[in-house]
Amino acid sequence: MRIFYPYTIFAAMKRLLHPIMFAGTGSDVGKSIIAAGFCRIFKQDGYQPAPFKAQNMALNSFATPDGFEIGRAQAVQAEAAGIPCHTDMNPLLLKPQSDHTSQVVLNGKPIGNRHAYDYFRKEGREELRQAVCEAYDRLASRYNPIVLEGAGSISEINLRDSDLVNLPMAMHAGADVILVGDIDRGGVFASVYGSIALLRPEERKLIKGIIINKFRGDLRLFESGVKMLEDLCQVPVLGVVPYYKDIYIDEEDSVALATKSMQAEQGKVNVAVVLLRHLSNFTDFNVLERDPRVHLFYTNNTEDIQKADIIILPGSKSTIDDLYELRRNGVAQAIIRAHREGATILGICGGYQMMGVEVLDPDHVEGTIERLPGLGLLPISTSMTGEKVTRQDHFHLAVSSEDAGLMQGYEIHMGETKPVQDAPLSPLNIFTDGHPDGYFVDAKCMGTYIHGILDNPPFIDFLLQPWKDKIVNCQSSIVNGQSFKEEQYDKLAAHIRQYVDMDKVYQILTTP
Repeated sequence: MRIFYPYTIFAAMKRLLHPIMFAGTGSDVGKSIIAAGFCRIFKQDGYQPAPFKAQNMALNSFATPDGFEIGRAQAVQAEAAGIPCHTDMNPLLLKPQSDHTSQVVLNGKPIGNRHAYDYFRKEGREELRQAVCEAYDRLASRYNPIVLEGAGSISEINLRDSDLVNLPMAMHAGADVILVGDIDRGGVFASVYGSIALLRPEERKLIKGIIINKFRGDLRLFESGVKMLEDLCQVPVLGVVPYYKDIYIDEEDSVALATKSMQAEQGKVNVAVVLLRHLSNFTDFNVLERDPRVHLFYTNNTEDIQKADIIILPGSKSTIDDLYELRRNGVAQAIIRAHREGATILGICGGYQMMGVEVLDPDHVEGTIERLPGLGLLPISTSMTGEKVTRQDHFHLAVSSEDAGLMQGYEIHMGETKPVQDAPLSPLNIFTDGHPDGYFVDAKCMGTYIHGILDNPPFIDFLLQPWKDKIVNCQSSIVNGQSFKEEQYDKLAAHIRQYVDMDKVYQILTTP
């Protein structure tokens, strides 16, 4: 279907747009999704947008086409913009390893672990500031407009002097800042007004608009609220965006996973994803979760695990620490017992490493434990190494009697995994260059390093094959993954267009 847009929009296209930053009153207000929607809108309107977030903190990351690592949110936004993702879109990525330390990834490669206190001190910040500004400048020379995303709250005044990602970045870019507030959590008047009131005068001048996000109910009930906010803040409210349930965009944070709890369903395959403390790349399961043949839930409860037909051990930012916790809390024993009683076990990345005989860390890459026994479900041994593998993959199944065709995914991991002693080579997959991936014992016990493997419908069919007799009146309705994503980006763009004054946005972005 061809979409027609107002003449005023095409008039705005005659000139370059200012950069635009979506900053927040706090974390999880929806900045990433709003930014993705605007990337798609600008693409639809004939521009060449690109996303940018100077510093991201997330365990959910992605591999760029040239083999580097960035935050998943910026990869999603790049996809919405219709361009390949690049490290210049997220030059600084922090991957938490504990409550106090994070791995620091600069320009796509890890440069070491840092304690939070040391990282946020002023000393050494200018080097990082220069690096992220240089990345922005390179990106801005190739794309217009740049859609910047802030981090957390713009008003963390105790961190003001060390901030790399919010208003200091907007100042460097010359960006118009749109403040996003979450009305669903309550206190939106205080959070929006307080965020602006705490800014310095020169910072307040950057705030050109407000978007109220995640509204539930009748929008007419908030009409007076819009006027009150504009009077208080002296900034226009550009739109009130309702909460949605029927648009599926990959999220960056895993805060809601535990709410997808166990209620076994008849006529479906019950899939338990083990809820690890350092679970990473939870978006691996988004496509599987939408499969009508499947009921998927997240748990670290031993009783829930026993009810599952398929148990998936997901990726982890700290394999040894999570493996130690699984052995301590009884989940490891529950997984082994469930497999013995007929459940399928699939390990992905760190979960694949945990399924082996042992995980070795002689160089203390992850911590002080040098060896920890694994679950013993796969005849493999993993040695942690300081070198991180980051790459996009094309592969085919090595073990299926049917030709599932070429599939794709990506790798982000540390560690080298090999069969133990006299165990035969038995890869689950073969890359297009001929190299093997993973290990296959049988149709109910396997592991792989490939994130995104479950984005491929043929692999889902392969995984569910032993359970086909349990599925009642339900056929797979999964469409091509990329086609589905494109449809969702268009739906998100249409949703934002409906509730945000885009003429006003374009006026802001073109006013000298």
